[in-house]
Amino acid sequence: MEKQSPILRIWELGKNEHDRLITAVILAILGTLGGMVPYFAAAHIIVMLLDGEQALSGYVTWLAAAFCGYAVCTILYNLALSISHKATFSVLKTIREQMLAKLPRLPLGTVMDTSSGKMKQIIVDQVDGMETTLAHLFPEMTANITAPVLTVIYLFVLDWRLALLSLAVFPVGFVFMMMVMGNYEKDYEGAVKATNEMSSTIIEYIGGIEVIKAFNQGKTSYARFTDRVLANAQYYYDWMKRSQLGMSMTFALFPAQLLTVLPVGWIFYQHGSLSSATFLTVIILSLGVAAPIVAAFNFVDTLAQVGTTVAQIDEILKAEEQEHLETPVTFASHDIEVNHVSFGYHEEKEILHDVSLSIPEKQMTALVGPSGSGKSTIAKLIAGFWDVTDGSITMGGHDLKEIPLAQLYDQVAFVSQDNYLFDESIRENIRMGRQSATDQEVEAAAHAAGCDSFIGALEHGYDTMVGGGGAHLSGGERQRIAIARAMLKDAPIVILDEATAYIDPENEAVIQRAVAELVENKTVIVIAHRLSTITGADNIVVIQDGKIAAQGRHEQLLKESALYKDMWQAHIGAKDGDEV
Repeated sequence: MEKQSPILRIWELGKNEHDRLITAVILAILGTLGGMVPYFAAAHIIVMLLDGEQALSGYVTWLAAAFCGYAVCTILYNLALSISHKATFSVLKTIREQMLAKLPRLPLGTVMDTSSGKMKQIIVDQVDGMETTLAHLFPEMTANITAPVLTVIYLFVLDWRLALLSLAVFPVGFVFMMMVMGNYEKDYEGAVKATNEMSSTIIEYIGGIEVIKAFNQGKTSYARFTDRVLANAQYYYDWMKRSQLGMSMTFALFPAQLLTVLPVGWIFYQHGSLSSATFLTVIILSLGVAAPIVAAFNFVDTLAQVGTTVAQIDEILKAEEQEHLETPVTFASHDIEVNHVSFGYHEEKEILHDVSLSIPEKQMTALVGPSGSGKSTIAKLIAGFWDVTDGSITMGGHDLKEIPLAQLYDQVAFVSQDNYLFDESIRENIRMGRQSATDQEVEAAAHAAGCDSFIGALEHGYDTMVGGGGAHLSGGERQRIAIARAMLKDAPIVILDEATAYIDPENEAVIQRAVAELVENKTVIVIAHRLSTITGADNIVVIQDGKIAAQGRHEQLLKESALYKDMWQAHIGAKDGDEV
């Protein structure tokens, strides 16, 4: 498949604003042409002075033409930029909306494998980087190329020899330009990588400041932080140092047309093959060729960056989505069947190997096993966080891929040990379970989850801001809010992934009652290391090395599964040790 031009891709992304962008280009071209009028006027005025013209009207006419050309240039140029900027910010808004709408449709692994620093870099910084291209490149560069091209054509009409001489410095300037631009795309990719690494380290450092302080790792962690910042600065310093000579020579040579036009033109004039009027006109107009070309070359950086920028944005916009049908289905039941599922994340080795499992409706199924055995992977596949690649999973008789993602997510309430809380009020964090819920319904769910005891003690009650990730609350408090959120959602399937991990003895009874109310009359899947919490499960499935090693009720597994018996003995021993 032929690779799409980055410029065409940006034009495609801005398709809703093509009319305004084209209008801006046309106005910019007309404005630049207007800006060339003063050069023509100056040439004519000088010729009139040398010819001894005494009539003031002639000078006034050309001065008025110069003023009008300048006015047209200023007005149209600014109008073009105003239109292109309005169109650009509309396009950037649309792109960000597309990216944010895309994220929920991506497999969870795709999102999780991308650091928050890189995600911020793409959605915020890289999209911002398109502003120059859309708002300036299309109108300004087009105009800055059109005007000198037309001027050079006119120079060829006046005298082809001097026209060629006026262009003689450009090939030399291009040689120096290529010294800089030859590796620009590679250099810019390195700059993006250095910035991404710095951003990720900054976010990681800030997010882990509590651990850093608790374990007195400030010196080590800060050193890593400063190393990334200094490495980023050093990269840009080295890059600019390598580019300095080439860029300096390029911008010194581009406006140097008089180096060739003046001496050779004087020889032509002396030998009678060039009139004074033509000679002066060429001198004046050749001076006007350089400025727009130099301005156009200011966009060379932008053109070189476009490929990397578009690739970064398309990492999200063109990422493979989960493929689900869009027509809602009807659920007669919420039985779940896992049929010969094998699965691995991206290109990693396979985690699940030919797993088949039946989860009856309105029963509790517990998944247990050593860490890394695949318990959470099975639960997340059932919740639709990834699509299975080999085998199938059905819910109520429907293959998960036949169920629209939005409808599938509505069927499952997922409560894990690391439930994320947004930097909003407690009320709004609970309302995430169902956006249409009233305040009374939110408070009822909070009461059922045992949140009253700590919410009532807070100065602002339900309107208390929880901080980023719920940093202002304890682990147990965050867990109860997550349970309240799941209660408010009232989904027919509940998945508890180590949901009681943060229980402290003081609140254990409260949270256990909240969980009991949450799962009442629901299809329940529980992942737990604390085996004492799932002894009453209808079916306990023992997972080992991505396979089902055994399944049955607690008493049955103690007799038939050596692994389960060992896990139970280890759990009881640890529990007895805690009690001592």
